[in-house]
Amino acid sequence: MRQVVIIDYGSGNLRSAAKAFERMADGNAAVTVTGDPGALADASHIVLPGVGAFDDCMRGLEAAPGMRETLEKEVRERGKPFLGVCVGMQMLFDTGHEHGMHKGLGWIKGDVVKIGDRDQGSGVSKNTPRHPTPDPRPLKIPHMGWNDLRIAAPGHALLAGIRDGDHAYFVHSYHAVCDRAAVLASADYGGPINAIVAKDNIMGTQFHPEKSQQTGLRLIGNFLSLR
Repeated sequence: MRQVVIIDYGSGNLRSAAKAFERMADGNAAVTVTGDPGALADASHIVLPGVGAFDDCMRGLEAAPGMRETLEKEVRERGKPFLGVCVGMQMLFDTGHEHGMHKGLGWIKGDVVKIGDRDQGSGVSKNTPRHPTPDPRPLKIPHMGWNDLRIAAPGHALLAGIRDGDHAYFVHSYHAVCDRAAVLASADYGGPINAIVAKDNIMGTQFHPEKSQQTGLRLIGNFLSLR
């Protein structure tokens, strides 16, 4: 049986995420929420959620004894399927620019900047997918609510059954800018927002799949099918 581990490092209530994964596991996977890095050794799939500020989440992850080192071993060395959610996705990148500049995990090249600050950071934002008709209205920050997905990599296994125009639920003030090669899907909020990213076995969603109804459940099911 597959073993899904949702990492608990003090970042929010994880019960809704666990329930969504349990629903899509349909009895074929055990879902565990834990802060014990030892549980990752037996995991088949690893999920890193995140709610709040980039630096707070990174500090929380680093404060869990052995968690960072174990993640490096199980995800990067052993290649287990990994999904970062919201700030958990943002932490995959090199730096976050919320309340100063802070180092992330550095698993995908890019930076996390405030929505609207598209030239800050490493400069790789110029390679993100461009939307033909950016919204000229003043942006409300945080970006909160439903938004359409625009699929950039329709053949990726994580996107099976997910199409242009499917809805996802976002709550964030910062977003990742990265090379186009890492972007599976984007949304439009005053310009492109990278909504789903991936590099090999490492994947992330800026939106909350557990709050995104059928689109989110389908993505979770796709993730659980990965080997």
